[in-house]
Amino acid sequence: MTSELHSLAEILRRLGCPPDKSPEMAAHLDRRAAQLAAQTGHSKAEALAHLLKLMQQGWAAQQRGPEVTEP
Repeated sequence: MTSELHSLAEILRRLGCPPDKSPEMAAHLDRRAAQLAAQTGHSKAEALAHLLKLMQQGWAAQQRGPEVTEP
């Protein structure tokens, strides 16, 4: 694992990713950020920041549990 992927895996753990899944998720996230950057014309760093924000929001929502709406 490269130092960049190792750092990304650590960031993912801090955001709530299960430690045993973080290296694999870091690799997937790195590839997806490169794809997104190529598609949008943004830098890979910007794409990665965007994806990390989305993941953070997802884990935060998961920790809160399902929202109950009244009819």
